[in-house]
Amino acid sequence: MHDFFDVTAADISPETLKSLGRYAFPNPAEIDPDGMGIVAVGGDLAPETLISAYAQGLFPWFNEDEPIAWWCPEPRCVIVPSDYQPSKSLRRQAKRERWQLTLNQAFDDVIRACSLPRSDGLLEGEHTWIHEEMIVAYTQLHAYGFAHSIEVWDDKQNLIGGLYGLKIGNIYFGESMFHRASNASKLAFWGLMRLCEQSDVALVDCQLPNEHLMSLGATTLPRTDFLAQLDTLIGSSSVKWHTKSHQSLAVARLDTLAPWKIENAKFER
Repeated sequence: MHDFFDVTAADISPETLKSLGRYAFPNPAEIDPDGMGIVAVGGDLAPETLISAYAQGLFPWFNEDEPIAWWCPEPRCVIVPSDYQPSKSLRRQAKRERWQLTLNQAFDDVIRACSLPRSDGLLEGEHTWIHEEMIVAYTQLHAYGFAHSIEVWDDKQNLIGGLYGLKIGNIYFGESMFHRASNASKLAFWGLMRLCEQSDVALVDCQLPNEHLMSLGATTLPRTDFLAQLDTLIGSSSVKWHTKSHQSLAVARLDTLAPWKIENAKFER
């Protein structure tokens, strides 16, 4: 385990994060001037490689038994947490449900649920690219403290929805979400927005735009604008998302001031 993966260290700079891996990723603007999105093929999914890639605005997206493909889309789909506004119907549902949100309590269950294909036609459920190699890689990042999950539980303590992604500094790189009950993934997303607000996370990267994400309030940035902001985002401090530092949150409290009860908050960068 590299000392670089002590995410509480004060000397982790954007340059350090970018140089963690043993691969030199190309400049997206130079290698992909037409904005097709794919900028490199090959490499591995070692934790160092992944962190280096994300710090440069790249993420892996490929089918099982295919070479690893690294993407930097044009444009980039993002959302500013403070700009997020849940729909009136979602607010009403949150007030009447007895569901709970948790942080980092069932990462493996969440990523495996996200990997399952569904027949409901929603884009959020069609992530068959989350195969075993990806699951192992992101579970390692979770163990290192970079990857995080938000879970939604019903009143019988069944896991009914959730999402996962990476947090580096004050940007969260969203990966996937799932639901087993109506709007459970949307409540997980709302929970993420509120947690980001309380943790000084300034931007959530949604990667590729789709109808579902845009309905949640996402927008797009030109790739050059996204990359121009990235050094500042990954080099800034935000509250560390400890597994045991956040109590469960009733979804009915999502609309209150500072709903997540953050104990012994420590800042990282």
